[in-house]
Amino acid sequence: MRLAVIFGGTGFIGSHFSQYLLDRGIVDNVIAADIVELNSDKTTETYKELVSSGKIIFQNIDVRKPISLKVNTEVLLIANFAAIHREPGHEAYEYYETNLLGAQNVCKWAESVNCSNVIFTSSIAPYGPSEESRDEYSIPVPETAYGGSKLASEHIHRTWQAGDKENRRLVIVRPGVVFGAGEGGNVTRLVKATIGRYFLYMANKNTRKAGVYVKELCHAMYWALTEKASKEPALFNMSINPGPTIEEYVGAVCEVEGIERLVPNVPFMVIYPMSFIATWLARILRIKQPINPVRIKKLVRSNNIIPLYLQENDYSYLYTFKDAMTDWRKDKPSDWNAKR
Repeated sequence: MRLAVIFGGTGFIGSHFSQYLLDRGIVDNVIAADIVELNSDKTTETYKELVSSGKIIFQNIDVRKPISLKVNTEVLLIANFAAIHREPGHEAYEYYETNLLGAQNVCKWAESVNCSNVIFTSSIAPYGPSEESRDEYSIPVPETAYGGSKLASEHIHRTWQAGDKENRRLVIVRPGVVFGAGEGGNVTRLVKATIGRYFLYMANKNTRKAGVYVKELCHAMYWALTEKASKEPALFNMSINPGPTIEEYVGAVCEVEGIERLVPNVPFMVIYPMSFIATWLARILRIKQPINPVRIKKLVRSNNIIPLYLQENDYSYLYTFKDAMTDWRKDKPSDWNAKR
């Protein structure tokens, strides 16, 4: 039996990568190791069927602790997607506690089961925000605890691979915002806000936000592991090339949905102070709401990330931006449901 173990396996990327491996017959079974059980609201119907058939097996694993998972067959592939990543939302130490200890414990477990193939999802956060383009040769300058913890975790995985360069294969991917069925994050909010007529520009029409469709990410990770296997880790940025502007995200949503929207352009210095008031009121009323000063500030700062590794190695994209949005809407229409 060919087995893959995915840490963070019930999350957004983990569930899609599980389906990718099984749909293509790369493995026979996937262990989804996570502290969170499957949330059927965030997955596709195909994924639910794979769980029901026993192809995907859930194991409650906390990567912050030594991993005692027992397997009775060879582990063909380990993917480490387990992380604390949402910003804002956590104390600085929590990013390091989960991401660093998780990297250490996953790599130690990989050694214990003699698995030679590891994929690790890092982030573009180690680069720090910049209007200038960044590629894999750029020096990382992380600005947040999340970015710093991801950069340190990359080096932990590199240490594992260096322990047996002849046989161990490591892929480190730095994706921009990942969107698709069940994402439930910034791009989903943009989709619903655009359709629902409450999306606003903040003088950020031309702000670039590196992003990639989740199915494209899955394909590129496995491609890097198998097609470009070498004695050195494969480190690559993952984004549509070039990264879309905010206006292009809105335009793609309108084109796929078959609608027209006149999006107002409100000055940033009007919206930004209001976000503090909204956050303050939400705390008093003890309600959740998406408006936050950190999120608002991120919307006007570019992540202009160039996937140079993919360019240099002639990677062929499976999806155009429009194709990706169309496929997402087909896979999970509820992500696109909004009052018009």
